[in-house]
Amino acid sequence: MKRAWLVLALTMGAAAQTKSALDKKTLETYVRHLNLYPAGVTIVIGDPKPSEVDGLLEVGITASMGQASESRSYLVSKDGSRLLEGRVYDIAQNPFKKELDTLKTDFRPSMGTPGAPVVIALFSDFQCQYCQKEAEALRKDLLKAFPTQVRVYFMDFPLTQIHPWAMKAALAGRCVFNQNALAFWEYHDWIFSKQAEITEANFQQKRDEFLKSKAMDPAAIDRCAAGPAAMKAIQASMDQARKLGVQSTPTLFVNGRKLGGYVPFDNLKAIVEMEIGYQATTKNAGEACCTLPAPGLLQPGANPILPAITPNK
Repeated sequence: MKRAWLVLALTMGAAAQTKSALDKKTLETYVRHLNLYPAGVTIVIGDPKPSEVDGLLEVGITASMGQASESRSYLVSKDGSRLLEGRVYDIAQNPFKKELDTLKTDFRPSMGTPGAPVVIALFSDFQCQYCQKEAEALRKDLLKAFPTQVRVYFMDFPLTQIHPWAMKAALAGRCVFNQNALAFWEYHDWIFSKQAEITEANFQQKRDEFLKSKAMDPAAIDRCAAGPAAMKAIQASMDQARKLGVQSTPTLFVNGRKLGGYVPFDNLKAIVEMEIGYQATTKNAGEACCTLPAPGLLQPGANPILPAITPNK
């Protein structure tokens, strides 16, 4: 009888040892249950690597279904018996340094003051109704309230699974920007103002009417939209969004701080005011100012170099 109990104990001990967060199959099963990922979601588990905390390892996972995806990071004890979810902060660094390092705003439409202490990166979708509300607040109120303290970058994140003409709109916007950076904001305001009238069937007609009203050539925009460069730029923006855990539009990053969903202007104003005060003494976000190429060095149709969102040195 004692021998039977010993065998059972050894068997149970061996089973317990296999339940380790360092075992990818075990971890996949665990996080699928933890996060309610259905069977159709593909989960990729990264290899464990040293974390910023002594004694703990870091394991990244990516969950995806179709074009939607999200990434998470877990801390795992070295024996694999404990799993922690959360952020590790370096008190000497901006708390949103990871987001700031991921955000790349080069050659993205922008408005506001170069070198501003507060930089907002807005991931948006031209067919999204809440994006239209956010855009209206930003365009009408933000720069009026903060004429020199804020820079805004527009980042494409068309939700193609639910918005049938969003990608077409993003491509057209990118191509307008390539031809004339300032004209992008006219396109931006126009398409949001006409959002309720536009359908997948009439998008091309409506777009061409706008372009002709601005003395722009629809055929040139068509050639640009059909080429690889415009799609590559939009995909790069979408890839950033996924790395940053963006799941919906609009999503704003205010000096790296993620604000998901529509943010009423009064709330956004309060956050920007707090950030301005913080940066006045800390200076670990915003953007460096200001480098523009000398006149005559740009090829026709090229865009001025816009600084990326990086913490000031």
